[in-house]
Amino acid sequence: MNKTLLTLSVLVLSTSLLAGCGGSGNNSAASEDYKLENVTLPLKEKVTLHFMTQSSPLAPSDPNEKLIYKRLEEKTGVHIDFTNFTSDSFIEKRNLAVASGDLPDAILDAGYSDYDLLNLGKDGTIIPLEDLIQKYMPNLQKVLKEAPEYKSMITAQDGHIYAFPWIEELGAGKESIHSVNDMPWINVEWLKKLGLKMPKTTEDLKNVLLAFKNGDPNGNGQADEIPLSFILNNGNEDLNFLFGSFGLGDNGDHTVVTNEGKVVFTADQDGYKEGIKYLNELYKLNLIDEESFEQDYNTYLAKGQNEKYGLYFQWDKANISGDNDKYELMNPLAGPSGKVNVTRTNNLGFDRGRMVITSDNKNLELTAKWIDQLYDPIQSVQDNWGTYGDKTQQNIFEYDEASHMLKHLPLKGTAPVELRQKTNIGGPLAILDEYYGTVTTKPDDALGRLKLMKERLVPYMKADHNFPKVFFSLEDQKQISTLETDLFAYVNRKRAEWIKTGKVEEEWADYKAELSRLGLDKWLEIKQKGYDRYLKDQG
Repeated sequence: MNKTLLTLSVLVLSTSLLAGCGGSGNNSAASEDYKLENVTLPLKEKVTLHFMTQSSPLAPSDPNEKLIYKRLEEKTGVHIDFTNFTSDSFIEKRNLAVASGDLPDAILDAGYSDYDLLNLGKDGTIIPLEDLIQKYMPNLQKVLKEAPEYKSMITAQDGHIYAFPWIEELGAGKESIHSVNDMPWINVEWLKKLGLKMPKTTEDLKNVLLAFKNGDPNGNGQADEIPLSFILNNGNEDLNFLFGSFGLGDNGDHTVVTNEGKVVFTADQDGYKEGIKYLNELYKLNLIDEESFEQDYNTYLAKGQNEKYGLYFQWDKANISGDNDKYELMNPLAGPSGKVNVTRTNNLGFDRGRMVITSDNKNLELTAKWIDQLYDPIQSVQDNWGTYGDKTQQNIFEYDEASHMLKHLPLKGTAPVELRQKTNIGGPLAILDEYYGTVTTKPDDALGRLKLMKERLVPYMKADHNFPKVFFSLEDQKQISTLETDLFAYVNRKRAEWIKTGKVEEEWADYKAELSRLGLDKWLEIKQKGYDRYLKDQG
């Protein structure tokens, strides 16, 4: 296909996709030049900017129906004409829309990877932001002054800042709320009914799951209990937690840092192999939900809400089984060696690519000053969680006039993720630890999670470091992205295959040879170089 036909195809497809999106208008192109200088908000005469964004299917298709955006429009005098896609299809539709060349003023909650940012910056699709930040964004400047590590984290090696970040601090180091994502929730009601204790070892867990399978703990006379369920290779719903019983463990990006500062790929370690063997034992005993290898979140959620699970994985149990006493956090388990380890994730409550401004934007000062409102502390808290004073639905906060604080309201049994997705923005934003107690309170579910982690998980986190958000050069990022495409796909495919077939031992040598062929050594070299440079930059 020649270039003209390819471009035409992209335009036709993009137009088709855009026609089906939500939003307050159908104009996805950048707004006209309003020739505004020395902008003071709110504007005396309202103008319109055009943004692309994403939202949960639970949220209004037109973001302007959210109270947060209504208040922002009143506060700024700027109407945002949104091209909005649901989060499940956003990446594909965003890419097609951008490829069409019909660019909006900015993309909010953009979901861009480092590779995307560097490529789009290089080809001029998005613009560098450091001058705009310096001239027009006092709220963001204050954040970067109070937490200077983020300035280096958002700055590419060419010296440019290409996107506005999302920053959410809640605890630090091992006690950060982001240190473990896929927490294991076990059915303690079933444990009590069957006279069982909380498992302490991997062998205990196997026996507990067998009892769940054979003991009719839900008492309905049917063998419809699901001892263990998860969504393989899917973040919060994955079973990576169990690998911690077998050496270094595993996490979503198969990367850990030893206490000696060595970057290690988890999925070629002997402990990883032993973890696979253990999971195959569970599979052969019919203790693993067969749908775990392919199910989507809605299927996973539906079974959890029906209390089918003996053990499942999620960030917060309230998102799956509700806020009740039927499920509790399972203790980390000692493996065959007798050692207990909780593997840390590499999440830092930080996303580099949360919002970009495109090169078609003719109103840079106005756009920068509007975005800077999102970094006001009171506004950032609402961007992240939701708002207050909404008379049409349940609120996240109440606003205390005396203290000028947003205080989290009880969730009243509502799944926290669902309520927040209906009302929040998603970023960019910044919430620093110092905001708690002065700008807002900590949400009850987060307080509970932090307490559980501190008491039950943090004592078993052996790693003093995790892999930080290194901003690689374009060349290094290009190599990493290329290598990971095949490397991670192969690892994840073999993991699923081996859990079912049990052939990990006999195929292990060939597997490691294939990892080498796919460029694992080069990947480790780039990662180590980036990690060492990051430590040097942080002083």
